[in-house]
Amino acid sequence: MTSPNSTPWLDSLRSAHAEGRPRLAVLVDPEDAPSGGPWLDLVRRIDTSDATDVFVGGSLVTEHVTKRVVTELKRSVRQPVVLFPGSPSQVVDGADALLFLSLISGRNPDLLIGRHVEAAPRIARMDLETVPTGYMLIGDPPLTAAAYMSHSLPIPTGKPELAVATAQAGVMLGLQCLYLDAGSGAGQPVPAQTIAAIHAAVDVPLIVGGGMTSQADLERAWQAGATCVVVGSAVERHPAILDELKLSIRTPQRG
Repeated sequence: MTSPNSTPWLDSLRSAHAEGRPRLAVLVDPEDAPSGGPWLDLVRRIDTSDATDVFVGGSLVTEHVTKRVVTELKRSVRQPVVLFPGSPSQVVDGADALLFLSLISGRNPDLLIGRHVEAAPRIARMDLETVPTGYMLIGDPPLTAAAYMSHSLPIPTGKPELAVATAQAGVMLGLQCLYLDAGSGAGQPVPAQTIAAIHAAVDVPLIVGGGMTSQADLERAWQAGATCVVVGSAVERHPAILDELKLSIRTPQRG
């Protein structure tokens, strides 16, 4: 929840984009979040890491689980907590912001506008910053969980021109940032050339996730123009990787 004296989350993301300052988000899937000592260890590592943001969301989690995880994170970490919902039931109060995702890479009307209509009255009752975000799945077979659950095909990695046109259309429709996702547990991240092409074509913050497993992956994405890079599955498997991931590369500034 944004206090009267704090900077709205989107404004801080825009500033990072304009100044070429990299951001790093840890994605916590409530359904896969550990409990007990392992959960306390994960939270401690997030809080003391170079991560600038924490995203909360997944494909299957319920409202009750999401609310509990958001509440515990807000109590325990210094980073802003941002909802990355897979369904309207995951929209809960207590977070700092909500990525209001429209799946512009697919042709599933439910994820273009249908679920947004369902969620809008719920969001309107909350003191929750809402960030209109174009969500773009990019990758090749085999399909990731995100592609399967969204009933949509990702943009092929060998067709960056399609990704650019999709991004341009999203920005022309008024979306305030773009989330380029290879999908949870993807074998390969979004290609650097695709990130660079989109960065050159539109002037909005780019969030990039999926398949990030190393510092080198982060640096390639930042150098290509990503504003915020997201790490999820790698942290789930080995939370200690957070001790190794650093904010070390400036993203290209626009001319």
